[in-house]
Amino acid sequence: MNIEEFFQLSAGKWFSHRTSHHLAFNKSEDGKSDIIIEMLAADHPEVIKLCQLDEIIPNSAACGAKVTWNGTIEQDQKKHSGSTVLVLVPDVDKANEGKLLRETGDTKKALVTGHYKIGTDEALILTTESETICSEERLWFASPNLRMRVLVIKRADGFSTASFTSEIRMGGSPAAAKVSEAANPVSS
Repeated sequence: MNIEEFFQLSAGKWFSHRTSHHLAFNKSEDGKSDIIIEMLAADHPEVIKLCQLDEIIPNSAACGAKVTWNGTIEQDQKKHSGSTVLVLVPDVDKANEGKLLRETGDTKKALVTGHYKIGTDEALILTTESETICSEERLWFASPNLRMRVLVIKRADGFSTASFTSEIRMGGSPAAAKVSEAANPVSS
């Protein structure tokens, strides 16, 4: 599986259930969200904008995705919503690795950069680092309609958070049907 195929499989509407554990405080919290993932072509204006912010030639991007969420966290029941754009730029020497560009929504720093890699197990690993925080997220499909995520965030001050998220597809992806057809070919 390549990065475009991974994101095509991810497109659609998902119900997400996340459990986070704050290691320093020995405290857990649950969250639930509806997530919509939309594929963006390499020539989409938002993909081009992020490439230009990082001084990358826009046509070197493989694809992009817009992720929108709306949910709650168990302790405060306050609605949390937002969106971000991700752009993936493959490494010319390594087919399943490359640069990750992510829109922050912050006017002072509009872009976060990181790295992506798809392993031989077809799991996607996203890594971002800054002076104050390091995150590593691993995403994989248990089936075309069930996606799993594990995220570890380490802050420079020593605080860490680990979370596990399961996501169930609620609809909206023609790619899932294609994968299903590929997995169950009809012989003539």
